[in-house]
Amino acid sequence: MKTTPLLSIKNLTVKIDEHKILSNISFKLKPNEILGIVGESGSGKSLTALSILNLLNSHNIKSEGSIIFEGIELFDLSKKRIQKIRGKQISIIFQEPMSALNPSMKCGDQILEVITTHNKIKKKAAKRKTLKLIEKVQLKNSEIVYEKYPHQLSGGQQQRIMIAIAVACNPQLLIADEPTTSLDSLVKNEIILLIKSLQHEYKMSVIFISHDLDLVSKFASHTIVLNKGKIVEFGSSKKIFESPTNNYTKMLLGSKPPKKKRPSILPTIENKLKRYPLISKEQRLIRHNEIYSKEPLLKVENINFSYKKISILKDISFSVYKGEILGIVGESGSGKSTIAKSILKLNNFSKGKISYNNIDIKKYENKKLRRKIQLVFQDPYSSLNPEMSAGSSIIEPMIAHQMYNKTKRVEKAYQLLEDVGLNKNDFKKYPNQFSGGQRQRLVIARALSLNPEIVICDESVSALDVSVQAQILNLINSLKKKFSITFLLISHDLSVVRYMTDRVIIVKNGEIEEYGETDKIFENSKNNYSKKLLSANGY
Repeated sequence: MKTTPLLSIKNLTVKIDEHKILSNISFKLKPNEILGIVGESGSGKSLTALSILNLLNSHNIKSEGSIIFEGIELFDLSKKRIQKIRGKQISIIFQEPMSALNPSMKCGDQILEVITTHNKIKKKAAKRKTLKLIEKVQLKNSEIVYEKYPHQLSGGQQQRIMIAIAVACNPQLLIADEPTTSLDSLVKNEIILLIKSLQHEYKMSVIFISHDLDLVSKFASHTIVLNKGKIVEFGSSKKIFESPTNNYTKMLLGSKPPKKKRPSILPTIENKLKRYPLISKEQRLIRHNEIYSKEPLLKVENINFSYKKISILKDISFSVYKGEILGIVGESGSGKSTIAKSILKLNNFSKGKISYNNIDIKKYENKKLRRKIQLVFQDPYSSLNPEMSAGSSIIEPMIAHQMYNKTKRVEKAYQLLEDVGLNKNDFKKYPNQFSGGQRQRLVIARALSLNPEIVICDESVSALDVSVQAQILNLINSLKKKFSITFLLISHDLSVVRYMTDRVIIVKNGEIEEYGETDKIFENSKNNYSKKLLSANGY
């Protein structure tokens, strides 16, 4: 017996000023089905979701085709009628809860508003339902959470409030648009399990949009792969992730760092998806002996840091050796970035000592230390001055540190652009003329302009698509070899940490839970928290 589709999309085409950004998108969604949509930034994932909700309202955007939900053509509905469907029959969870929630409104009131808007219900009954929803999304002390504002909750807690809002009216269709991108691995796993349990309880259909291929493979029964506004592959998730037929899908899957093997270079479009030889354990042992037979380049000893009498770091100790990549992992709020700030003298740690080249960093002038230790931030968009050209961004640190003459600075900027995979023609371009991956390359070039010995990468690939991420990881490895740079890699992506690092530190609540050689920790961890963290990521 055939099941009538809950949602049927046929030949959906979206144009901006006659330029096609979605082209002939067609698929069907059954009741109680989970459908994954994957693809890189700009592929059309979110545009598909916004089209279903009829949220593409700009005058220069034109939509064609058909979207039928429960037998009703959504394109034929009035604005008032579609608003009644939104939130009640079709709900959405957005990527960034902090920008999706009203910062001036209590969290409980935001859930209550959805309930009272779509249902004839008394306020007391609506509040009781709100409190039950807060408990249902696994937030303790529902009365207290009700009274809190979004900024008083963690990222994972905010996302749970967003989920409570989305399921408040028992929708038939839930669209989850990158709902876990900004969350650490443990919280990400919890959110996915929560959505899945609610989907089962409410018998909802779910469209799960993500660039996290591992998540989609576990979560969705069927998957659509989008590329440049077109469906390039559609079928059962098992078949697509185990034996893809499309080259773009193969590229997406091949670019992700493997969980156990260590290829010398990750396959990307740049290197035509060539398979590179694996780094053997013998090669790693030789490298290990070369790195750790010398004195540490950086030594952190019993660092303690508190903010408003709250202890953030507790007795943090580790060493960093020249030429290594040291990983720092942990949940949001564990203290990873605070460790980086301590090394850069961006906070005044109360106890302990940090030595660089056997000299206490407190004895260094800030300017001198910053020249030797550089930082690459997570978001390449906000890291660059939009009014400053690429060349000027690279040259600016050299001017501040009075390095070289004008001619030499320009020459070095040209060379650095080429070193990071850009070219001389990019010198006069502005940030808005670059893609996200190109901007991150530019940020790395700027960091290298001062010839640093240590570069701290703070979640510097987490905001990038998997193929672009692979390009940046290959770049970091090549720069490490070319310039003998030491890297501290802060990340919540354990596949990246496993592939890139020589040793790893696992941090929880400001304390080091485990510290040692990466392969040993990933293969034979003795620590309960480390085991939980690794298990949440499929290790």
